[in-house]
Amino acid sequence: MISVYHYMILAAILFAIGTFGVLTRKNTIVIFMCIELMLNSVNLTFIALSRHLGNMDGQIFVFFVMTVAAAEAAVGLALIIAFYRNKESIDVDDFNLLKW
Repeated sequence: MISVYHYMILAAILFAIGTFGVLTRKNTIVIFMCIELMLNSVNLTFIALSRHLGNMDGQIFVFFVMTVAAAEAAVGLALIIAFYRNKESIDVDDFNLLKW
């Protein structure tokens, strides 16, 4: 039988993979995908604990996290497209050119 601990371990593994990807990758699209993976692992934790405790609070938080993640993805991708049009690169090292 699958318990809440299995979901927590899966969420921890997904969060660790996302953190590793954010810290080691230089491609901005991959970094955004890793951030989304981290957010989804937190959502999995909220849902698992909400079901385990028998209340709806975790599911309500998931709704708000998904809303913020969608807004973050839209704004982040718009910035990446604008940067790519100017510099023709989406490498994180090239973002230093945005400084004054």
